[in-house]
Amino acid sequence: MENNAVTIGTAPDSWGVWFADDPRQTPWERFLDEVAESGYQWIELGPYGYLPTDPLRLADELNARNLKVSAGTVFTAYHRGQDQWEAAWEPARRVAELTAAMGGEHIVVIPAMWRDDVTGQAVEPGELTAEQWTSLTEGHNDLGRKLREEFGLQQQFHSHADSHVEKQADIERFLQHTDPNLVTLCLDTGHAEYGGASSIDLIRRYPERIGYLHLKQINPDILATVRAENMTWAGANTAGVMTEPPSGLPDLREVIEACEGLGRRLFGIVEQDMYPVPSFDVPMPIAQRTRNYLLSCGSRTHV
Repeated sequence: MENNAVTIGTAPDSWGVWFADDPRQTPWERFLDEVAESGYQWIELGPYGYLPTDPLRLADELNARNLKVSAGTVFTAYHRGQDQWEAAWEPARRVAELTAAMGGEHIVVIPAMWRDDVTGQAVEPGELTAEQWTSLTEGHNDLGRKLREEFGLQQQFHSHADSHVEKQADIERFLQHTDPNLVTLCLDTGHAEYGGASSIDLIRRYPERIGYLHLKQINPDILATVRAENMTWAGANTAGVMTEPPSGLPDLREVIEACEGLGRRLFGIVEQDMYPVPSFDVPMPIAQRTRNYLLSCGSRTHV
């Protein structure tokens, strides 16, 4: 990676993968083959267990295709109290261990959603109390410290639709109450747009907190329907709220140019949410077109 550059990669999500094992998902071998064929060199691990978890086998599979790992992904629910630390740490430890073994430097951390991401059923209130906010931010500070001390990895917090950190005010509150050294932001442009947050505003107001990118776009017409009908994240995905760049919002050229001005290297990982895919033949052409478009968006953007 070059200084001041955005390095484009992709993730299993762009091939319709949300779970470790699901027959409706692209088989992992096909995912790796098509990623390489599409011209990408960097991937995320996706849900733990989707790709082989044995480090030697995974390294062999990646090396055979000239692929490298940028990050792993973990899920947390620290707002629910201290007992969530142990519940979150063991799966996080496994992901961190595999990520570090593959040479990755980041862990993308996604907070629990208050509505189930498949059924859409509410599992808890949509707003946090002051005590829950404190539990949330302290938990992520602790996680960031442990990831760094034990594995040399940087926590990249991912605000998420139907989570308690979704809107711009939520994201800013979270950033203001977490340690900048232990928690930086995985700025997901699609989820930010979905929650009414401005990616460009966040980059400009919190430049030192932008540590990683997930690049995707929202169809504004479908988003208007989602908001009018209070649709769940699951329902919005089925309705096609995520759209292939450059047809949606935000303007990814503007995002990439702003990030290239931050003065440091960043990954820009494509996440084209499309679970479940209508056909295994659908993801790769979209991935190829998206890669080519994103490479045209910045003077220092590369794969």
